[in-house]
Amino acid sequence: MLVIVVENVPPRLRGRLAVWLLEVRSGVYVGTYSKRVREMIWEQVRQYIEDGNAVLAWAAPNDAGFEFDTCGRHRRVPVDLDGFRLVEVHPEAEAAPPLAVPRGRGVR
Repeated sequence: MLVIVVENVPPRLRGRLAVWLLEVRSGVYVGTYSKRVREMIWEQVRQYIEDGNAVLAWAAPNDAGFEFDTCGRHRRVPVDLDGFRLVEVHPEAEAAPPLAVPRGRGVR
């Protein structure tokens, strides 16, 4: 089984994923395919991701029972720690300063 979760991706990528996988929630796609098809689908995601982000998780014969990969702009990055795949969370980007309202032109 494989699961792909996407955020902020173009509609054409969502359409491509819907051809191969079942969208069980908005942006959450599931299916069961071979390694070759999974890699082909993931390559499509990487090619059309633009400013969005995605995570792919699939069943694997390891201690955790699954593997995962990510692509795009996001705070969570997979890291390997003594053979275990963990997720490192980067701090949020600095927030943009609030827009200044010129004096005398506030909301009335």
